Amino acid sequence: MSTSKTVSPVIDEVIELPEDANDGGTAVKQAKPAKGTKAVKASKTSTTKKKTKVTRGGRKKSSRKSGSLDDMPMEEIWKMYRDEYSDEIRNFLIVRYRDVVKYTAERMAMRLPSEVDFDDLMSAGLFGLMDAINAFDLDRGVKFETYCTQRIRGAIFDELRSMDWVPRLVRARTSKFETARKKIEMETGKAASDNEICSQLNMSDDEYKKLKRDSRPVSQVSLNRKWFETDSSKDVREIDVIKDVRQQDPFSVVQRQDLQNLITKGLSRAERLIVILYYYEEMTMKEIGATLDLSESRVSQMHSSILARLKAQMQHREREF
Repeated sequence: MSTSKTVSPVIDEVIELPEDANDGGTAVKQAKPAKGTKAVKASKTSTTKKKTKVTRGGRKKSSRKSGSLDDMPMEEIWKMYRDEYSDEIRNFLIVRYRDVVKYTAERMAMRLPSEVDFDDLMSAGLFGLMDAINAFDLDRGVKFETYCTQRIRGAIFDELRSMDWVPRLVRARTSKFETARKKIEMETGKAASDNEICSQLNMSDDEYKKLKRDSRPVSQVSLNRKWFETDSSKDVREIDVIKDVRQQDPFSVVQRQDLQNLITKGLSRAERLIVILYYYEEMTMKEIGATLDLSESRVSQMHSSILARLKAQMQHREREF
């Protein structure tokens, strides 16, 4: 390192500074002014350092105003993003092409069940858009809208596969079975039988049974899924129309009780018990005989007599029914 000393009546100390890499190897010395004298302004011989940050990828990161990006052509923005990485430029591109994600997600949602949330599709599509922005090559001469659409669809499909609990092999067999069935029904105009589907797929009976068994896995249905559209603001859901087999219909219970009273009207206690135990409690003649302390033949004889009398009574009360 070579330095030179300068003598001046107003300078009593010379401070040697190291060479700066940006100044082409020129040494710069700064003099310390003496006490009671004015400071000597140093000449600006060194260039101003550029404040830049380098990312992991080796590209420079700079900050720009978003207002300037709106006025620039998209080709220049892509070149700028390729040369110097910037989160601001990337966010600008995400907002610019967000409508492509929405359009793709809406088209795919039309063919999906209603329980698939549209916001989940949008979220997966935005991740696909960010991957497309990072991997886009401007030199290939392909429009970004064409390229990113396939990446967005692929990201949404990956998300749907991760959400699906049924293996892909089962889905493929189900699709193969349904395709053959629909083809036969369109050609014949009637429901396809197992033999017709088996011959259409060119399979043996054992292979067809295995395919049919694997193509019908246990399915899960959301109780909050929409059952059908209504004119009101509240839609009918699955949970609103599901049948509760444990609960009895009050109207059916009252109707059954009235019919029982009408049939047993005019019968003795033993005859009423025979009718109730045989038709309502579903007991056998032998069990009824053991309950009433009667023989099985006597219970059968009384049952035949009761049926004949009831038949005659019902003919007279036909109008009441």
